[in-house]
Amino acid sequence: MKTYSVIIIGAGRRGSTYANEMFKLSEKFKVVGVADPIKERRDLVQKKFGFGDEMCFNSWEDILAKPKMADIAVIATMDDMHYEPALKAIELGYNLLLEKPLAQTAKECADISLAAEKKGVKVLVCHVLRYSPFFKRVKKLIMDGTVGEIMSVIHVEAVGNLHQSHSFIRGNWHSEAATTPMLLAKCCHDIDILQWLLDKPCKNVQSFGSLTHFRSENAPEGAPVRCIDGGCPIESTCPYNCRKLYYESNNLWFRDACTRGIAKGDIPTDDEVMEALKTTDYGLCVYHANNDVVDHQTVNMEFEGGTTVTLSMNAFNEGGRYIRIFGTKGELFAYMKGDRITVHNFESGKTTDIPILAIDESIESGHGGGDSGLIAELYDYFDGSYNGICAADINISVKNHLIGFAAEKSRHNKTVENIDNFFNEYGIKND
Repeated sequence: MKTYSVIIIGAGRRGSTYANEMFKLSEKFKVVGVADPIKERRDLVQKKFGFGDEMCFNSWEDILAKPKMADIAVIATMDDMHYEPALKAIELGYNLLLEKPLAQTAKECADISLAAEKKGVKVLVCHVLRYSPFFKRVKKLIMDGTVGEIMSVIHVEAVGNLHQSHSFIRGNWHSEAATTPMLLAKCCHDIDILQWLLDKPCKNVQSFGSLTHFRSENAPEGAPVRCIDGGCPIESTCPYNCRKLYYESNNLWFRDACTRGIAKGDIPTDDEVMEALKTTDYGLCVYHANNDVVDHQTVNMEFEGGTTVTLSMNAFNEGGRYIRIFGTKGELFAYMKGDRITVHNFESGKTTDIPILAIDESIESGHGGGDSGLIAELYDYFDGSYNGICAADINISVKNHLIGFAAEKSRHNKTVENIDNFFNEYGIKND
């Protein structure tokens, strides 16, 4: 068995997760190099895999300035740093595992697909929810004809109020210009899942949504810019009080995220957390932050054959995706945090509960098993022996990204966007 050599470009939360999963499959993958501007991150990957200092680099530019040194490049940098390293790695002949979203614009996404096709390399995008046992089960039920021909779908991406505050108000994805719109930063998973489940082209899209609640005019009177400044009239009851969420909490995920670049060790100290709350966006009041990302959005899609789909994304919930599928033979309802998939059959009139393990779909949990599932199937995909149902080539991933960009165009312009025409603008065929 061939062991694929791998370089990790971006050794933060996502890059280190994929490296750790590859470490568990040491007969299939061996990480031989890493690039990241933070030394502590590089050191963790280097120590785990045991390569030399000469294989540690400060940036993607440095590592990709070298001749090709591995079979696979994992690109897990921030959203605004996917495009250039992806094109450079493709030029060098690497197969890619590319974190989502592919890039910040529709053109850049199309460029990556066209470049990979021209060079003859494979690019697998990290649509990890495809590989989760939950969505694989839903997919197989559809493939088995359980609900017949799908007529309509309602899918909800319940982001969760605290996740919204952490990631999309205070965190790395608070700005569309710096990263991508919500439909790409968060919901490209959902658009991808919907196309995968239906397995047919999207033809038209329409979207509505805005940043409505988390705005300065909705701040309690007298609320300070930073929670820790004191004097907030709802300090004791506000669910978004950063002192409670980050400083007083034992949630290592929150504490670690807010101190990136400040913490010196693996476990942030109280002093380091407090310093972050005084100096970074994580200490801002959610109503006085410099965010511009929507807090609720609806996308209406029409697929080939007349199938209609509604995707609803909003922050005002506990969190957790759920989907309701309406078919000619029955109806299916599935909730990722639940313990069953419910199917109602029209012919028998019976409702059946299919037991599943209730899962946590958060990044902390590995996206409900999707992270490990992705890496488990990665080998066969690059090897050319893949016979699974989850992996999608770069062309399909780009199409699903472009649906998101078309929806954003619709939201801003109050239009219904024809997907065939939208794809044609970027040299992509909708087939």
